[in-house]
Amino acid sequence: MSLDPVDQRLLDLLQEGLPLAPRPFALLGEKLGLDEAEVIKRLASLKERGILRHLGASPDSRRLGFVTTLCAVAAPEERREEIARQIASWPQVTHCYLRRHRLNVWFTLVAKSFEEVEKILKEIERETGLKARHFPATKMFKLRATFRLAGDARKDS
Repeated sequence: MSLDPVDQRLLDLLQEGLPLAPRPFALLGEKLGLDEAEVIKRLASLKERGILRHLGASPDSRRLGFVTTLCAVAAPEERREEIARQIASWPQVTHCYLRRHRLNVWFTLVAKSFEEVEKILKEIERETGLKARHFPATKMFKLRATFRLAGDARKDS
C-alpha cells in the first residue's frame, strides 16, 4: 500500500507522540503545512485503509495495579483461527497471534491479579476445550519501535 510523502511525515510525527494540546491535529497540521481538517481527514483515511490501527493512549497497566502475562494454547490446525477469534473476544486479552509452534495461539492477558488470570484461563479452557498456559514475565524490557517512513521526524519538532 503506497503512502504519499505527507502521509509518511504525518505517521512519522505521530510515532513521536500526539501533542498534548487543546487542538493537537492543528499543531500537527502546522508542521505539515496542512489545516486541522485535512490532518483529521488523512488520519481517517489511514484508519479506513488499515494502515493506522490505533490512535490513543496506551496506559501502563502495571503502574495502574494490573498484572499482565503471556498465554498460549495448542489449537487443532483446522480450528486455530476460530479459537484465536474466540480468545481475542475477551476484554482482558490485549493481543492475540497465530504462531508456527505446537502452542499455536498466543495472547496477552491483563487482569487485577494472578488469581484473576487463573480464573479467566479456566473459563477460556472451558469455552475452547483446550489447556491454556501462561508465562508471567520475570523481567520487563521495554522497547520503543518506530518505523521511519519519511526520514527523521524529530527534525520537524
